[in-house]
Amino acid sequence: MTKVLVTGGCGFIGRHVVEELVLRNYELRVLDSFNEQVHADAQITLPRNVDMRRGDIRDANAVKDALAEIDCVVHLAAEVGVGQSMYEIARYVGVNDLGTAVLLEAMIESPVRRIVVASSMSVYGEGLYETTAGERMPSARRSPAHVQAGSWDPLGPNGESLRPVATDEHKPVDLASIYALTKYAQERQVLIFGEAYGREAVALRLFNVFGAGQALSNPYTGVLANFASRLANGQAPMVFEDGRQRRDFVHVGDVARAFRQALEQPQAAGHVINVGSGHAYAIADVASLLAEAMGVPELEPEIMNKARSGDIRNCFADISKARDLLGFHPAHRLEHSLEDFAHWVLSVGAIDRGAEMKRHLETRGLVR
Repeated sequence: MTKVLVTGGCGFIGRHVVEELVLRNYELRVLDSFNEQVHADAQITLPRNVDMRRGDIRDANAVKDALAEIDCVVHLAAEVGVGQSMYEIARYVGVNDLGTAVLLEAMIESPVRRIVVASSMSVYGEGLYETTAGERMPSARRSPAHVQAGSWDPLGPNGESLRPVATDEHKPVDLASIYALTKYAQERQVLIFGEAYGREAVALRLFNVFGAGQALSNPYTGVLANFASRLANGQAPMVFEDGRQRRDFVHVGDVARAFRQALEQPQAAGHVINVGSGHAYAIADVASLLAEAMGVPELEPEIMNKARSGDIRNCFADISKARDLLGFHPAHRLEHSLEDFAHWVLSVGAIDRGAEMKRHLETRGLVR
């Protein structure tokens, strides 16, 4: 029986990955630090036969012990949040990049044959764009001065309008936040290590993951969880910019399956692979759909007409590579999954810390 270590296995995505692997008869061990920001309101339940270890990914002894007799690693342990990463820089770099380095050093003397690391769509910065003539614009970026003036969309080199299209793995990275920088460093560390030591390494670039089990009271988690926390407390969702920015929302059950497939498919080794739904949604529309699912359609989104430092305008996934290498086919569409998500939110409750998050960013000049 294949024995898998899941770092961060008690987190939102981690718990679903563990359940997916247990159902497929893997033997599981989990290493998790139980970060209060992530786990404060989480109902953590793992299958009884999972070997649970409490420890920090930066603790070399804890990591070495957790790797004993492990065949494969799913590396999810990380600090998550674009906005917070812009002012808690040492914390994000320490956990994400130093933590990954500690894990890889420990793996040198271990029998691990494959590692799958969670990267992020944030490494792309702005997604892929085309000109009206169909020319790819892989390095579109917004001018801070234009954003501050309320001109939200990136423009071409001659000031021409651009059309956002699905982003594939050929698009060069463009790191717009400290979080993105740390996730790119994580994926590169893992792939470089794999090549140097003859280990199979895969990096999955996750788009906006949603589903039951998200840390609803963590204001730096996914945008859908932020909206849900506001709505559950009778507050309108806060939407930055004009709300027409587009994202790809992928269900956590689909993401968990992608991690299993990345462990199993030989052809995935050495690759970076997008994991998304392959569909784009305007953020304000998502807020309205969720309000309707939660029974409060009168709570229309509060459009801030301000941008956060590190945010991008559009990014949604081309998942052709995931289909080809993993056999990945998303089973859940956002619009068909919001009712179940809403029922879960209302059943567990949430503390709304959205205003607190906004205040933290504003006092540091990170909202303009």
